[in-house]
Amino acid sequence: MGVDYYKILQVDKNAKDDDLKKAYRKLAMKWHPDKNPNNKKEAEAKFKQISEAYDVLSDPQKRAIYDQYGEEGLKGQVPTPDAGGPGGATFFQTGDGPNVFRFSTRNPNDIFAEFFGFSSPFGGMGGGSGMRGSSRFGGGMFGDDIFSSFGEGRPMSSGPRKAVPIENRLPCSLEELYNGTTKKMKISREIADASGKTFPVEEILTIDVKPGWKKGTKITFPEKGNEQPNVIPSDLIFIIDEKPHSTFTREGNDLVITRKILLAEALTGYTVHLTTLDSRTLTIPINNVIHPGYEEVVPREGMPIPKDPSKRGNLRIKFNIKFPTRLTTEQKSGIKKLLAP
Repeated sequence: MGVDYYKILQVDKNAKDDDLKKAYRKLAMKWHPDKNPNNKKEAEAKFKQISEAYDVLSDPQKRAIYDQYGEEGLKGQVPTPDAGGPGGATFFQTGDGPNVFRFSTRNPNDIFAEFFGFSSPFGGMGGGSGMRGSSRFGGGMFGDDIFSSFGEGRPMSSGPRKAVPIENRLPCSLEELYNGTTKKMKISREIADASGKTFPVEEILTIDVKPGWKKGTKITFPEKGNEQPNVIPSDLIFIIDEKPHSTFTREGNDLVITRKILLAEALTGYTVHLTTLDSRTLTIPINNVIHPGYEEVVPREGMPIPKDPSKRGNLRIKFNIKFPTRLTTEQKSGIKKLLAP
């Protein structure tokens, strides 16, 4: 496979995006050439490897190709299932027609600046940084002198940083998640005028809750946080939370109810009457013997499927059978006669 990007970032192959960010943040700060003036060549090489590894593994398209074809696949030309890609990926068409992938990395300095809001561990630097224009990653994949601006008498440029997202719970009843609903959320935030002066405003945000949405579904309103100089406002994120229901519990796309019944009802038959989440009345006769662990499944009476609300999960009816605590001699005798083979 050539270079092992997972080993470079010290993560396993199932690493999530947060794991990758945490690993990059730690290693990039450790091996940034500015922090290693006495070990410059090794630091430059390590910093380049760390940036390259993060660039590949944090991009789903590049990561998929790397996992399948290795480093050689990234740096050569391999077929890709998509006609276009995010991030630094560039796609082009050959004379034979198939789409192919060409590897194109981002500048390590840009990646570093995204995390820390500046391009050097020591902030913007002038002539005294010790990193001169001769300090290059020569002939490498990046092809740039990413530190060439150090020591040339001009400060490093850094764009505004993005503020941390603001998350809020959005409690919804099971009826609202079943039928869908519209919620109006009133927010207060600070916005800035042309002079940079901030003042409070109130806004109403509309959230269309779709039928079948689940707990944990996120709705994002980009840059609806407070405005302040040199900072991109936070994204405002609402996270669906499901309120407990008196009758139903939800398991995936299924609805589950539990009914308490007597042993006589379990043996002789039982009819379930219930009101659905959209106010219909269901009558479900059960003629089977209901034994401990028995479950009656009613197809398509569960939650709507979010991607196709015309389809639904199932209604599952469970039973808690109440057994008598004692029987008389006559009752025992009668039951033996009734249940005799």
